[in-house]
Amino acid sequence: MIGLVVFDLDGTLVDSSADIANAANALLEALGGATLPAAAIIDMVGEGAALLVRRALAAASLDPDTPGALERFLALYETRLLVHTRPYDGTIEALTWIGERAPMSVLTNKPAHPTSQVLDGLGLRHHFREIIGGDTAFGRKPDPAGLLHLASAAGVRPEHTLMVGDSPIDLATARNAGTRVCLLRYGFGFRFSPADFHGDELFADSPAGLVDVVRGLLEER
Repeated sequence: MIGLVVFDLDGTLVDSSADIANAANALLEALGGATLPAAAIIDMVGEGAALLVRRALAAASLDPDTPGALERFLALYETRLLVHTRPYDGTIEALTWIGERAPMSVLTNKPAHPTSQVLDGLGLRHHFREIIGGDTAFGRKPDPAGLLHLASAAGVRPEHTLMVGDSPIDLATARNAGTRVCLLRYGFGFRFSPADFHGDELFADSPAGLVDVVRGLLEER
């Protein structure tokens, strides 16, 4: 039985890969570096904007400690937040179904301001009781503090909470917090080897598949 579903954002609720890659490449160009393949940049996503920027700069043979690089990236990304970013097909329907049966929240390593802009701009904000970004006092995933706070605030024990994500960071966060986890194979952060799994993970190949997972958990006794 579960009483709370917590979603990651990028690669889970929305496909933001093109806008993130374009913003990172705009930064590299502005700093005099060569652009990188979009797929290479997306492989760097998941642990927060600061680490993404450092990785991108290093990959472009630029100084990862370039002063002001993070701020410049965030400014460039803010102008591109919703150019290509959209919910995955079927996500709105899945959120509607799940939300009628369990409260939902968002836990992301994306900073709080762009997170709110994306959720508001795509009309998703109203589905969630609470949203925690990666620049809050709870720290960034895989630190479990944010996930544990969301469970506590909802009056739900960690073992009755489901973390939904697409990346190794989301899996580690769920393990650190002692929650259930469902990993979305269609997310751009789904990069695992068989050795990463313990056998108690749940998986979905589409938002409709996630509904099936949640339905099964809701029926548990």
